[in-house]
Amino acid sequence: MSINATFFAQLTVFFLLVVFTMKFVWPPIAKALDERAQKISDGLADADKAKIELHSANKRVEDVLLKTRNESVVRLADAERRAHSMVEEAKVKAAEEGVKIVAAAKVEAEQQTLKAREQLREQVAALAVKGAEQILRREVNASVHADLLSRLKTEL
Repeated sequence: MSINATFFAQLTVFFLLVVFTMKFVWPPIAKALDERAQKISDGLADADKAKIELHSANKRVEDVLLKTRNESVVRLADAERRAHSMVEEAKVKAAEEGVKIVAAAKVEAEQQTLKAREQLREQVAALAVKGAEQILRREVNASVHADLLSRLKTEL
């Protein structure tokens, strides 16, 4: 065989192989490659979408955390205000109670003072009666006694 005939035979076999490959082998391979490329592009799109959603979720979380921090600061401030108001109310009540106790003590002191004066008057009257008895035992002089009794009245 000559080189030209084998060359044409090889060329014919090669073209038949190319046609067979393009008709029967290449379409499934191309289809598999296209499907793989589609899956990769879908995966990348899903990854981009997930990245955007993650960023959005992170932003929402930060917003919620900020809102929660602000609410906690407000609640702490309210609690402190309530505590201060409760302390102030307790101080006011304590002051009122102190005033009541002082007033009651003053009233009790006045009552005890009056009671002590009354007891002193009774003792003075008893002493006056004893003095009068002694005077009457010694002598009975109406003018001197009247003067003494008038002085006793003014002292009592």
